[in-house]
Amino acid sequence: MKNMIYDCIVIGGGQSGLAAAYYLQEAKRNFILLEKSEEHLGSWANYYDSLTLFSPASYSSLPGLAFPGGANVYPRRDEVVQYLKSYAATFNFPIYTGQEVIKVDKESDIYTVHTSSGEQFRTRSIICASGAFVNPHIPDIPGMHEFKGEMLHAKDYRNEKEFKNKRIIVVGGGNSAVQIAVELARTAHVTIASRRPIKFKPQVIAGKDIHFWLTILRLDQSTWGKRLLQKSSDGVLDTGIYKNAIDQGKPDTKLMFKAFTENGIVWADETREDVDVVLFATGYIPNFEYLSGLNILDSLGVP
Repeated sequence: MKNMIYDCIVIGGGQSGLAAAYYLQEAKRNFILLEKSEEHLGSWANYYDSLTLFSPASYSSLPGLAFPGGANVYPRRDEVVQYLKSYAATFNFPIYTGQEVIKVDKESDIYTVHTSSGEQFRTRSIICASGAFVNPHIPDIPGMHEFKGEMLHAKDYRNEKEFKNKRIIVVGGGNSAVQIAVELARTAHVTIASRRPIKFKPQVIAGKDIHFWLTILRLDQSTWGKRLLQKSSDGVLDTGIYKNAIDQGKPDTKLMFKAFTENGIVWADETREDVDVVLFATGYIPNFEYLSGLNILDSLGVP
């Protein structure tokens, strides 16, 4: 293995890594895929139990294998996990699990990939598919280190069972924040705190999912279409379920609080409130530290 020089090494075994593996195999390249966990599932198995995709099954397939089930059904987490397992087994990709990449260096035109197990792999090229949902971002808010309640990121949330009857603040205004907050509000008093009022975008237009229109109009492929999508990316995709829940106050919404206290938070109008839990659904930071020795990362840590 030490003497082998691969055409390519794929880092990360989630959906992006598996899709890359498919095309490398189709091109008959000599490659391997390195995945840090013991299964080639990326982060999917660690998401909250009720996670539901915002794209229907017909638009959630990886190349070469259709997502099973109804074309217009929105897959849930466990269905995605099973699909990824089936996908890797169907194509029998050369996947090495338990291989967390910790460093990449380069000599001449050859990269050496170092893993936490002490192994080294050499390759002519690398595809970084190590996932955008690994390193949680939690904003620095005054007083947060004095707060005696529970703080967690959406990455560590599983379901609403342990939060029954608690006073909860969900920080964030995106899809995950709203999905989690609506779930928690079934059994707890929940407020979504966001920097701006939450906007909603229709999931279904003229009887068709928005992904149908993106595809038929080629908005996701043309240069001008991508620019348009970037400008209109704000907003929670919704069939009406989430907006209706918020309109009924389950959960309610407020603009972001300004500070923590020992037992709660201080809202923007200086009102103080005791809370039990603050859950941050505030996104993630890039996961490319293993490339730092190559001097190719920008100020945001992205290649």
